[in-house]
Amino acid sequence: MRIVGARVAFGPNDARRIDLTIAGGLIRSIGKPEHERRREIDLSGYLLLPGLINAHDHLEFNLFPRLGGEAEPRAADWMAHNFDPRKPPVEQQLQVPRLVRLAWGGIKNLLSGVTTVCHHGHYDPKAFGPRFPVRVLRRMGWAHSFDSGSDVRARFLATPRGWPFVIHISEATERASRLEIFRLGNEGVLGEKTVLVHAVGLDSNGWRLVKERRASVVWCPSSNLFMLGRTLAQSILKSHIPLALGSDSGLTADGDLLDELAVAGRVGDLSAAQLYPLVTTCAAQVLNLTKGEGSILEGGRADFLVVRDTRVSPADALLAERPRLVMIQGRIRLATPDLIQRLPTSAVSRFHAIDVQGRGPALIDADVAELRSDAEQTLGAGLHLAGKAVRPAKLSAAG
Repeated sequence: MRIVGARVAFGPNDARRIDLTIAGGLIRSIGKPEHERRREIDLSGYLLLPGLINAHDHLEFNLFPRLGGEAEPRAADWMAHNFDPRKPPVEQQLQVPRLVRLAWGGIKNLLSGVTTVCHHGHYDPKAFGPRFPVRVLRRMGWAHSFDSGSDVRARFLATPRGWPFVIHISEATERASRLEIFRLGNEGVLGEKTVLVHAVGLDSNGWRLVKERRASVVWCPSSNLFMLGRTLAQSILKSHIPLALGSDSGLTADGDLLDELAVAGRVGDLSAAQLYPLVTTCAAQVLNLTKGEGSILEGGRADFLVVRDTRVSPADALLAERPRLVMIQGRIRLATPDLIQRLPTSAVSRFHAIDVQGRGPALIDADVAELRSDAEQTLGAGLHLAGKAVRPAKLSAAG
């Protein structure tokens, strides 16, 4: 297909009116004349952004309500006091089939413009197939944390070269947690491929080691503030340590990745232009994504987020506008009513309506009615997705 009429973002402050040609799920050309006849999609009045990258989520926990409310000195303490599989609401939530809960986590990400998500957990090929709402990172190694009892060093050594190794580290404020980073270093598990999630408890010596070993960090500010009462200091955010943003899950976070961007800007005193790379180019660097994710470039994957063009910078538009269309590897996965009539019927013929508070209404490539029925059999009516009400929707691909 050929996308015409839109302004296209090439950085947080750089957007140009230019046409794109997409073939085989990739961006074949940017701004070059096309001699072949291709289906055109006119996106005049819209701004094309790179699809967002969510560097940390637990996809199966996004139908859950936010649990607890009292900050704890350690994430392990918070879990022990709030996540009891024998008591409501956790007991009921866990009765929803895991594949259904994972799919709803994918929908949460799709509605916020995410095209690639790093799911901190087991990669399930049955769940994360071609019909899953977003791309789930497969080329990664991981361990939950030292508290989980897993053999962190063995998992690290089993992670192929060039893949990130993701681990929760120092998700705490107590003094003892600052030693975890040195344990990683002593066990040979701290290096360029190590991705540290949270790292709230590190002291200056720990951060110095992170920088020396060239490790990366994923920041989840709303989850940190809710669970621990503290998040990363502004000095760390501006220290040039590779940094990406993650939404975490509905258990502890404010909502989705767009909500996390708002929190990050407020508590980190970061401008829109500083936030933009944390979900695009820097996130791609942290997760070692090498196929054009997080950017719009020739030969890269055709992953796009489309918003209304109000003639502001791409970074400002990302913070102000909700997604109107999402494309993943050349395939449209979400469209809002204002764009449906511009799209080929074949591209959206099997889409289903959804209306999530603050993100809808929209049509998405997922069987919302079936997923809703599967969840409501256990949870009853009135689902919430990452804290947002899932409301009845009455749209169709025909408008």
